[in-house]
Amino acid sequence: MRQAGATMNLILQSQNMEHVVVIRCQGRIVLGDEIHALQLEVGKLRQLKKRVVLQLAEVNYIDSAGLGALVRLFGMLRVGGGGLKLCALSPFVLKVLQTTNLLGVIPTYASEREAVEAFSEGSEPLEKTARTPRTKIVCLDSSHDLLAYLKAMLTQAGYEVFTARQLSDARTFVVATGSRVVIYGLGTQTSESVIEKFRESHPNVQVLLLPSDFSTAEASQAGTDLLDRVRSVLTNQA
Repeated sequence: MRQAGATMNLILQSQNMEHVVVIRCQGRIVLGDEIHALQLEVGKLRQLKKRVVLQLAEVNYIDSAGLGALVRLFGMLRVGGGGLKLCALSPFVLKVLQTTNLLGVIPTYASEREAVEAFSEGSEPLEKTARTPRTKIVCLDSSHDLLAYLKAMLTQAGYEVFTARQLSDARTFVVATGSRVVIYGLGTQTSESVIEKFRESHPNVQVLLLPSDFSTAEASQAGTDLLDRVRSVLTNQA
């Protein structure tokens, strides 16, 4: 067993088992050194084990970027032929996942033993793609983690989501998909110039700027507020 990150707001203890590695997290999973440490730990252990269990019993805070990091790790491990499971969720983490409707996105279990044993029970079923038409949304931001969070949350809310890290790619998505809403958090340009460029691509598109503290805000409240804004602009469009 090894421990890392004692000088940060996140302490990680890793235990290698026969086919699975368990990482016990204590503290805060937030933008900055904490997310980097978790990603680094998973990255190192992934060379040995592609199956990872995160034990979150002592995680007392997670921000939008932190939740996005978990979603992105889940996707990366799954694509690589492995998997990620969460277990022993703290009341705070459970509330965040329930509020953002992400509780079913990453498999969760009551205990470490159940999570570890679940890996031997076979692969997780592939998600079914909805066939009914859905409102399309483009998300633009420079952060992979934040985009992962936005895509997962908005998809669970019933929208079809396209993500981009460059303005030109986002504009292409708007034109190609006929997206009705753009959500962006890039701070490198003024909001007026970004809105103008999207309106040139599609005159009726609604453009929402993320709050400057969205990445570091408590994930469930930030997500709820954003969903309310999306629903509001779509209602006004109707």
